[in-house]
Amino acid sequence: MSSLQNQFIPTIGMEIHIELQTKTKMFCDSLNDSDEKHPNINICPVCIGHPGTLPVPNKKAIESVILVGKALNCEIAEIVQFDRKNYFYPDLPKGYQISQFWKPLCQNGFLEIGGKKIRIKEIHIEEDTGRLYHPAGADYSLIDFNRAGTPLMELVTQPDISSGAEAKKFCEELQLIFRYLGISSADMEKGQMRCEVNISLSKSKKLGTKVEIKNLNSFKVVEKSIDYEIERQSEILEKGEKIVQETRGWDANKQKTFLQRSKEMAKDYRYFPEPDIPSLKFSIFNFQFSKIPELPQQRKKRLKDEYGLPEKDVEIFVVNKELGNYFEQVISEIQAWDKSAHKIKIENLSEHTARLIKLSANYLITELQKLTREFGLENFGEIKISSENFAELIILTHKGDISSSGAQEVLREMVKTGNDPSQIIEEKGIKQESDSGALMEIVKTVIKKNSKAVEDYKKNQGVSLQFLIGQVMRETKGKANPQIAADLIKEEIG
Repeated sequence: MSSLQNQFIPTIGMEIHIELQTKTKMFCDSLNDSDEKHPNINICPVCIGHPGTLPVPNKKAIESVILVGKALNCEIAEIVQFDRKNYFYPDLPKGYQISQFWKPLCQNGFLEIGGKKIRIKEIHIEEDTGRLYHPAGADYSLIDFNRAGTPLMELVTQPDISSGAEAKKFCEELQLIFRYLGISSADMEKGQMRCEVNISLSKSKKLGTKVEIKNLNSFKVVEKSIDYEIERQSEILEKGEKIVQETRGWDANKQKTFLQRSKEMAKDYRYFPEPDIPSLKFSIFNFQFSKIPELPQQRKKRLKDEYGLPEKDVEIFVVNKELGNYFEQVISEIQAWDKSAHKIKIENLSEHTARLIKLSANYLITELQKLTREFGLENFGEIKISSENFAELIILTHKGDISSSGAQEVLREMVKTGNDPSQIIEEKGIKQESDSGALMEIVKTVIKKNSKAVEDYKKNQGVSLQFLIGQVMRETKGKANPQIAADLIKEEIG
């Protein structure tokens, strides 16, 4: 990137569309199924705009949007009102879209990113369009109306974002919040979350001419497109030329934005109140709002404070919610065992439990995740291992009943079968020998046979100690607990 960027101040706002997870569409009872592969199956006269049909608002969709508004510190409207947004496009069957313009459901919120508040201008609800397909080499397009009428939430920020990296982080945090609230999977690859950027450059506090970048389909592309557009606009302004207000797309092959069309203004859409849906007061609509669950940023702080986990581990458990839930279930089982075995108070996290927590996190993040990929499991939810059995494996490993390599072997079998670790250890005969009395006899024999190594140990403990431990492991066919063997060797030699 050139140094031109440093001479201009970028001002960036985002528009983010989310397909809501509801059983039916926004204004009819057709199924809302984003995974449906057969075209034009989930449609009815209402969602494809037949004359004489009347829309009925989806209560669950409205509740979902208000739940997001509450999570993002928004003011919630007292009245639900819909408006018509008029424009023509082949996959918009009615020739207009039922949306909200005058009275959005949520306004004036914020999301804090890295200590900075990104203000939310509004969150409103509308219906989605269908999909156009353009067969390669054909002179026609195909339309699938399955998506037409899907409940669509649109979140609009104030122009508070100042870089591509900040925009990417903002979108990632929003996606996590939507998933934690259970209102959408927000999968960008499936089109369930779609991002648009509004960006302008200026040398003063006065905003420059706004350019929109449409249909960005990944967080990385959000960042790249902003960085490119800052560069492009900087070069134009440096030449003394003017920025044109327009809508641009992102060319993944050329890694650059390109002109799509001149930007429409609100007046071009000819908004007016939707005549077929009356204004609805919440008191009449009888909403039952769900309690806001623990959100990602709250969970980050709690996991760090409660379990003493490093930042990178916390990030993994927060982003992968299912894995994080499983981790906490495992720790609950371990704490119950620790309390029973050592008569300690759970609220006073013992050093012993802390080691078990660290071991659990390591095995979940490295070993179990690796096996999930190896066995071709699509998500963590397909793992058959109960949290109780995983906790037992961690405890057995920590106690030295099996070696780390033995634990990996047991875990692999647990992923395959879901069986109890103790059962697998017994079947495979891989339990380590931890009985000090039995091992001491073997240690004495090893010391007697290896007098030179013993003399070397007395001069330089490191290499010779490892050799003697290896001899003990050999005598026990790998079943000795190496730590106990080392302690006994040191004790016997003195």
